[in-house]
Amino acid sequence: MLLHDPLPKYLESTAEVDYDHPSVQAFVRDSGWLEIGTVDRAEKAFRFVRDEVPHSWDIQSPTVTCSASETLAHRTGICYAKSHLLAALLRATGIPAGFCYQRLVLFEDPADGYSIHALNAFYVESLDKWVRMDARGNKPGVDAQFSLEEERLAFSIRPEMGEMDYPGVYAVPSAKVVQTLRVAQDARAMYAHDLPSEL
Repeated sequence: MLLHDPLPKYLESTAEVDYDHPSVQAFVRDSGWLEIGTVDRAEKAFRFVRDEVPHSWDIQSPTVTCSASETLAHRTGICYAKSHLLAALLRATGIPAGFCYQRLVLFEDPADGYSIHALNAFYVESLDKWVRMDARGNKPGVDAQFSLEEERLAFSIRPEMGEMDYPGVYAVPSAKVVQTLRVAQDARAMYAHDLPSEL
């Protein structure tokens, strides 16, 4: 899988992937994940973000989160914020992790417009490969799972509808994504009207 940055960058703490924040450090320490194998660690982090941090649109929460620590504190976020949290939890346990993006139809029809969707990839050292996973949160029609073999992502790309996978793994979140979250006042309005349509 194409890496857009040098490998050490996928372990850094940043403004959005702030795993050096005391709350993130405490959560990882208390989770017991540091005492289990790498793949089990990654799966537990994935399941936590997927299942215990609801997508803001799904629960119609107005709260906007961006950094990993904010998303952990409020226990909600859209896919962008959830990807920041998952990357932080993985990096905090020593697992290189980054960001992948898709361009999707926003709702049901291309006439509704498009949006950028964020997911993650992490490096499995024992297999020497990067694995994508999507912790957006499951709901009717969305069934993302943790898998080292066949990808089980939240959304399948429909090229005939103008959807696409952006190639590779980024060490830092898209600047457009971060700006969108930082200026928004209400997550519901942001999701419906203000998501970027391309990287």
